[in-house]
Amino acid sequence: MFLGTYTPRLDDKHRLVLPARFREPLADGLVITRGQERCLCVWPVDGFRAATEQLSAAPLTSKSARDYLRVLFAGAHDEIPDRQGRVTVPQPLREYAGLARDCAVIGANTRVEIWSATAWAGYLTAQEDTFSALSQEVPPGLL
Repeated sequence: MFLGTYTPRLDDKHRLVLPARFREPLADGLVITRGQERCLCVWPVDGFRAATEQLSAAPLTSKSARDYLRVLFAGAHDEIPDRQGRVTVPQPLREYAGLARDCAVIGANTRVEIWSATAWAGYLTAQEDTFSALSQEVPPGLL
């Protein structure tokens, strides 16, 4: 499980240092893809494989399924972190997420998300009221 928020920076070679707590589960390889709300999703290879197996159950006759799969796979990049826990973020993915220098790397349960620090701050601020209101709808026993 990936938890927490971290604020690494992209270096001059467009590499991002993964938070130390995330390195072990990602050490054998990872997949970086486009995520929703203009963030990037980072999956352990096995997690990405499991998620895509579920997605492949969608009928190819569904236009929305085809569209989603095309965007997901066309932007996917696989990599193995180096000894310092760095991964290179390819230009098309940096452009998609608006990554320049300052980033927010958040744990999102089964995956990691990479955001522009500015975009993450704006998203979090916008979602705080919704988060508070939704706590009323969470099934009893979860919180």
